[in-house]
Amino acid sequence: MKKDQQSIGLISTGLYLPEKRMTGREIAQAAGLPLDVVEKKMGIVEKPIPGEGDHPCEMGVRAAKQAIERAGVDPAEIDLVIYIGEEYKEYPVWTAGIKLQQGVGAVNAWAFDTALRCGTAVLGFKLAKSLMLADHSLHTVLLAGGYRNVDLVNYQNPRTRFLFNLSAGGGAVLLRKGWNRNEVLASHIITDGSFSEDVIVPAGGTKLPASAETVRKGLHSLDVCDPQGMKERLEKKSLHNFFQVIRQSLQKSGLSERDIDYLGILHMKRSAHDAILHELGLSREQTVYLDHYGHMGQIDQILSLELGLRKGKIKAGDIVVLVSAGIGYAWGATTIRWG
Repeated sequence: MKKDQQSIGLISTGLYLPEKRMTGREIAQAAGLPLDVVEKKMGIVEKPIPGEGDHPCEMGVRAAKQAIERAGVDPAEIDLVIYIGEEYKEYPVWTAGIKLQQGVGAVNAWAFDTALRCGTAVLGFKLAKSLMLADHSLHTVLLAGGYRNVDLVNYQNPRTRFLFNLSAGGGAVLLRKGWNRNEVLASHIITDGSFSEDVIVPAGGTKLPASAETVRKGLHSLDVCDPQGMKERLEKKSLHNFFQVIRQSLQKSGLSERDIDYLGILHMKRSAHDAILHELGLSREQTVYLDHYGHMGQIDQILSLELGLRKGKIKAGDIVVLVSAGIGYAWGATTIRWG
């Protein structure tokens, strides 16, 4: 494989986790479910939930400051800030990336928001690398954002049971051109618009503006319009697309699934998690199951990377694949050669 003239390397990560926790027992009580279903089937022992002041952009700022400090980088060296947090944030019509730029002191950068729901971190890697290779003025790029879609979960709605794992936190990644360690290789993304209106917050947009009536009816939480239809359609496509983005990301990087040393995978029910490892020929030692963190949206990949490093599961020379799947539906993977 022909290498890029200038490699893009990951120089540091940052993570912010709220102190407040919601346990599997509390979820079971709120939803009227057996504890075993929540802890063993859903795979949620506990999850971080936001406390006072844990707003999405602010959590992203905290994670970004940690990444900057770890790298020993002057924030003034950052050329671009890409906000990779969720669309649900402090204000409904707001460019959070510009606020995050101010919050970390990236006075010489420009900033924008990007959104692909739980696939936004993978999209951020792809966007950042492409922009850095195309624009000679971009040398250091910050990806950062926060997630607290847990606010939008109604535990009394059985149609959204698969969303009970949603949690809260912030994540950040610093990338640098010409950095020859932790090289960001190729990414691959698939989207399917046939699922685009399956999971929505019914009220608050232009189709159904917010009102006292929409609040009274509880229309400001996530809901599934056609749960059975979505399940049937997803069963035909989801796993295929999941493996496709992994394999295509590897193939574009001149590798194959046999080369994977660590899989940074989002939180999902334990049976699905184990089935994916089995299909890829991986063991539980080659990933981290996020049963004490839940699903932090697009922050899952950064979280898994940090935990893999802390637990000694990622070593120099390892091939790391970060993989996501998000409502919309979107699937994405990024391959990194670590060390």
